[in-house]
Amino acid sequence: MLMPKKQKYRKSHKGRRRTKSQATRGTTVSFGDFGLKTLEHRWITARQIETVRRTLTRVFKKRGKIWIRIFPNKPVTAKSSEIPMGGGKGAVDHYVVAVKPGMILFEVTGIDKESAQKAFKAASYKLPVKTKFVSKDNI
Repeated sequence: MLMPKKQKYRKSHKGRRRTKSQATRGTTVSFGDFGLKTLEHRWITARQIETVRRTLTRVFKKRGKIWIRIFPNKPVTAKSSEIPMGGGKGAVDHYVVAVKPGMILFEVTGIDKESAQKAFKAASYKLPVKTKFVSKDNI
């Protein structure tokens, strides 16, 4: 699964969820012909990204090329169950990426529009966000 090789700090704060902001970077289809765009704020885990990647490759069957435009670089900590309060922050459990509305999550090229729509529909079921199919010409 995706995770950073090296980080300046091992653990990070949760951060504030800004619900009104839109993405300003990564909002256009840059590499491929078709993309999957998010419509809401959420954390997407490395495990979910890997599941979508496997779904897309299974649908394409060695055709086309896939770009993953997001990377999980935020560590999420968790303490084991039934541990009393105190004792510091828990160990790093998994990594997430915070996505905003308008961000392009995945891009594909080398396949027709119907196959891309079918693949992204199957992939969108694996994600915790509402998504939209976009193409390079109708952003």
